[in-house]
Amino acid sequence: MTKVLYITAHPHDDTMSYSMAVGKAFLDTYKEVNPDHEIVNVDLYKEHVPHIDVDVFNGWGKLRSGEEFDKLSAEEKAKVGRLSELSEQFIGADKYVFVTPLWNFSFPPVMKAYIDSVAVAGKTFKYTEQGPVGLLSDKKALHIQARGGIYSEGPAAQLEMGHRYLEIIMQFFGVPSFEGLFVEGQNAMPDKAAEIKENAIARAKDLAHTF
Repeated sequence: MTKVLYITAHPHDDTMSYSMAVGKAFLDTYKEVNPDHEIVNVDLYKEHVPHIDVDVFNGWGKLRSGEEFDKLSAEEKAKVGRLSELSEQFIGADKYVFVTPLWNFSFPPVMKAYIDSVAVAGKTFKYTEQGPVGLLSDKKALHIQARGGIYSEGPAAQLEMGHRYLEIIMQFFGVPSFEGLFVEGQNAMPDKAAEIKENAIARAKDLAHTF
């Protein structure tokens, strides 16, 4: 069965967020088109995603030196164990749908913490004599992002670092297909905000048939 991780990084729901509204439209249509696929919702504002800190580094170091997991401290076991759960869930999926806003030219910090949790050597990539090689060559990904301004072209394009970061990470992981669906300009053109949203929802529904 095809498994899809629907990964959201927004504190608001679809009634208040443009990206979440478009994401919901995509997901509802995707479910209709693919009723046999398993959808796993990963709400990063509700999931526990440990930051990589001293406990994590200590725990990883002990495991690399041959120490058993049960010998780690309570804090090390909790954090290292949770990070392992997240990475295993990630590599066990077939498709990824990331839903984020553009905040300060990037995405909310919970998304960076999540990417840190799944960027694991030996799981999503490996080191070789020729350099790192991605291990997720059988996956595909989509990023739905809301931007208040226009970042797909013009002088602000070089400032956008959220989608570009995910694109680089997906390439690093070896994911061969990564698409972007953007809702942009609603703050710059408030008189057209409703139209921008509806157009994005229509594009999302179309994309759900081919993703």
